[in-house]
Amino acid sequence: MSKDPLAWTIERTIPSELEAGHSVLAELLTRLEAENWTTRDIFGIRLALEEGVVNAIKHGNRFDASKQVHVICISTPEKIWIQITDQGQGFDPECVPDCTAPEHIEAPNGRGIMLMRNFMACVEYSESGRVVTMEKLRADAS
Repeated sequence: MSKDPLAWTIERTIPSELEAGHSVLAELLTRLEAENWTTRDIFGIRLALEEGVVNAIKHGNRFDASKQVHVICISTPEKIWIQITDQGQGFDPECVPDCTAPEHIEAPNGRGIMLMRNFMACVEYSESGRVVTMEKLRADAS
């Protein structure tokens, strides 16, 4: 990512439990607040990370206690890069229906992906959908 001396990394492997995801989220938010990221940026990053981790635990690993989720967050003064990896069977993100289309407005799935794409500058899936990589540029970065 970057060899910037002001960059930092949070890397955690957590069990497929929602509470474990909350601890990673809290740690990241504390760092972003200490570095004076804007409230709007922090809101978007929080939402995207939370959706990504919940999707990995719930849909990827299916709450399987024998599986884990790996989270890496790398921050520089200009941006944050997040990668979430689950041990599930994967999925094709292109096959997830558009939750904003009238025929899918009542569908229970797909909103997390839509939110991640709306709040982050870049969202990409790899390894058959088991890895999501997201990036957000800092609003006040020059």
